[in-house]
Amino acid sequence: MNIKGIIFDYGGTIDTNSTHWSEVLWEGFLSQNVPVSKEQFRECYVHGERTLAKFPLIKPEHNFLDLLQIKVDIETKYLADNGFWTIDEEQRQRISCDIAQYCYDYVLRVLQTSREVIRSLSEKYPLVLVSNFYGNIQTILHDFRLEYFQSIIESAVVGVRKPDPRIFQLGVDALGLPAEDIVVVGDSFSKDIVPASSIGCKTVWIRGIGWGNEEIDESVPTAILSDIAELTKLF
Repeated sequence: MNIKGIIFDYGGTIDTNSTHWSEVLWEGFLSQNVPVSKEQFRECYVHGERTLAKFPLIKPEHNFLDLLQIKVDIETKYLADNGFWTIDEEQRQRISCDIAQYCYDYVLRVLQTSREVIRSLSEKYPLVLVSNFYGNIQTILHDFRLEYFQSIIESAVVGVRKPDPRIFQLGVDALGLPAEDIVVVGDSFSKDIVPASSIGCKTVWIRGIGWGNEEIDESVPTAILSDIAELTKLF
């Protein structure tokens, strides 16, 4: 693949190696034996995402464990408030912290591989991060020793969210290269691959466990991988 720069997605790509965050959190709920169905969990997950998108609960200084604790607390409180889970408040808060720690440890394991991939590629290409995030991505990158990106395009900061192609255009502009010389790497077909392709970028879809509601056209990505570690062989 003839490229001169790379744009990376963050959540679901670098931190979970293409496993949708709902699946990671569901594993965390199972690890603590939270007695709810997956349908009930998915309902609380959507509620949590909408709450964090609507209210500025995540602060720039929050690291990833802070973020997870806030997110899981919203989710478990929703389950309790809506009668899906009968539990006293103190125990709910303790279990929420344990779920957040489980998910944080999951990311630390994935980063043992993905951090080295990012580091290696940064020695060959300029890298830009384009992410739907909450305004604290800089803190998270520092926390996880992932400070290899020459520019960060974060939705909460720039006011544009995926799948709007304009957020990827900001990444292209930050690299200062023609779109056709740039590859976008992401885990979401609809939020990463389709919009990035629409502005002329090459794309690498790291296909894993998704949300399950995407219509897929495998002719759209330039390449399809199953593991972020395969990137070092592709480039």
